[in-house]
Order: sequence, then structure tokens, then C-alpha cells
Amino acid sequence: MRIKEIYAAKSFGLSFEIFPPKTEKGDQLLIDHLSRLATHSPDFISCTYGAGGTTQDRTIELCEMIQSKFDLPATAHFTCVGSTQEQLRDWLTKANSRGIQNIMALRGDAPAGTDSFEAVEGGLRYANELVSLIREHHPGLGIGVAGYPEKHPEAPDAETDLVNLVRKVDAGADAIFTQLFFNNANFFRFRDEIEKRNVSVPLVAGIMPITEFARIKRITSMCGAVIPEELAAKLEAVQDDQEAQFEIGVEFAIQQCQELVDSGVRGIHFYVLNKSEACERILDSLQLPQTV
Repeated sequence: MRIKEIYAAKSFGLSFEIFPPKTEKGDQLLIDHLSRLATHSPDFISCTYGAGGTTQDRTIELCEMIQSKFDLPATAHFTCVGSTQEQLRDWLTKANSRGIQNIMALRGDAPAGTDSFEAVEGGLRYANELVSLIREHHPGLGIGVAGYPEKHPEAPDAETDLVNLVRKVDAGADAIFTQLFFNNANFFRFRDEIEKRNVSVPLVAGIMPITEFARIKRITSMCGAVIPEELAAKLEAVQDDQEAQFEIGVEFAIQQCQELVDSGVRGIHFYVLNKSEACERILDSLQLPQTV
């Protein structure tokens, strides 16, 4: 099932995001965790690229595995990084021929050690161009794009970032999936702003449960998400106790997600970091809407 069809059929969608493991042991652990997550009946599971656009073939392989082993739709991440338009078209053709019906279309991060993103010769610079390329050559694919409640870290201001988001939607995106965030007020404000611009595609909240404070600090330093001071202080106080960090992070995520659900959010997309325990706890505690 394609992204557009998923959200057309339901008032609320549930999805998980994974990344390609680096070892055979990691592959088996991922399958074990996905087996547990699959019991919560997600609408799809997405799989990222590695850093700098690496693991593209592994992304396709994992999406195939998800669809065959768990009978769930898979969504493959797809970026502009390091590829010419011809290479992008070739990858799309390969993915489509192997049964992948959904694409998460992203510009991709600037290579490590550089200050800004630079397209390769013959490549693309922006995500809206990538969406247009997909629509031109594979019009039937479902397409998700990224949104930033706290502004993309490279955008000069929130208004410019919103203009860029509208370009992606106008190019043919079916849904917007947000960067991780911890302050729901920022999400609600973001939702209001895109509604003012007559953007009608579903806006899905991206949630990353905090299970390890040091790791989440590294992630937020790269993506620009802000950890609320009160939550940061609680986590700082137990920085030598990983179990306590897990409990604090999960309890916060339960409250955050329930508030989003109660506000009528169209879906939650969990960044699970290839583990299931936190999301299992959260989903077991949430009162989700009827989705049929």
C-alpha cells in the first residue's frame, strides 16, 4: 500500500524507522526487534541510507525483507547525496522493480567535514527536485518528505524553511514526516503555519524516545532539535544510570505522544534506532484512536 492510500484510509497512521545494520549479528537483532514491533500493526516501516548516501543497495534489501517476512509496506529513503540524475533514476528503477512502492525523498546531509551541501555534477541540490524526478519517472510511487518544526538547521529563518516545504508538497509529496522534536508546542505551531499555506497532505509527527542521554544530545546537536530544560535536567541528574535514563525518556514520550494523539495528529513515525523496547512500552501505554 502506498503512503497516500494509507493516510486516506485511516485517521491515524503508525510507522517505524530503522537503519541498515553493519554486521550479520545486527541483522538478526533487527529482525528480532522488528518481529516485536510488527505485533503493533504498523502501517509501514521505513529504512534509511547510511551516512553520505551509502548502503543504498542494503536499503532496498531490507525493504524487500520487511515486505516478505512481515507482510508490511516498506518505505525506502532516497537522497540526492553523491548521485547524478542518471544514477538516481537507475536506483529508482531498481527499487520499483523489486516491489518497493514508497520513497522517503530527502536532500540528504552535507558530507562530513563540509559546511554545506554541494550537488555532484549532474546531480540535484534540493529535495523538491528529487520529488519532481520521482513523479516524472515513477508517478505511481508514494512519496514522503521531511518537515522541521524547529526549522531546518541550514535554513536562514522559519519562513524560508516553510517556503521550501511547500515546494516539496507542490512537487508531488503525499505526506510530511517531521524531524524529531520534544516540545509539542513547536509542532502545533508548525501545523498551524502549514495549514495557513493550504497544505493539505498529512503531517506526521516524528518521535525519537530518549533511551540514552549522551546519544540524544549528539543527535539533537546535528538536527537542531531542542530538549526542554526540565527534561534535560532530569536526564543530566542520572547520566550514570542508563536504566533511569530509559525510564525518564519513555515516560516523557508517553505523555508527549498522548498529547499529540489527543490533538488529532495524523500519525506518529517512531525513530526506533533498531530497538523495540521503548516503543513497545510507549504503545502499550497509549490510547490510540480507532483507525478503521
